[in-house]
Amino acid sequence: MYKLSLFIVAIAMFTSCGKKEKDTEDFSTGSATTEADAGDSSYDPNRGLGKHTSIDLGDKLDVAMAAEGEKIQAVKCSACHKLTDEKLVGPGWKGVTERQKPEWIMNFITNPDPMIDKDPELQAQLEICLVRMPNQSLTDADARNILEYMRQNDGVK
Repeated sequence: MYKLSLFIVAIAMFTSCGKKEKDTEDFSTGSATTEADAGDSSYDPNRGLGKHTSIDLGDKLDVAMAAEGEKIQAVKCSACHKLTDEKLVGPGWKGVTERQKPEWIMNFITNPDPMIDKDPELQAQLEICLVRMPNQSLTDADARNILEYMRQNDGVK
């Protein structure tokens, strides 16, 4: 059973690695953009680099979105990130929604490479983790669900 689990994790990591330019749907306007188009050349440390400039989270947790985010996290994120503050391959998720704005989190999930190249905090984290976060080719809706799951993990009700 251990070997099967290790094999599945290895396959998931190999298939998720690598830089791909993928069309994504902007769920707020319905317009299609590519990763290369996302954002502009100036870097805003509060929102990161990408098309997400304003995310309305609402006052309460969206339980259905968090449940979807949990499913995505189990497949795409759990091999590298723990839900605690403990580092695995990448940093733990505990407290991330308290340290970063929702726009920054959404932009990083959907557009990690340009952000790693521009953000001094991410560059410092890369020196600790030694592995770049791969672009998982997640949709905006997937990223929003993961953000809601991160909020749940941080105690938002």
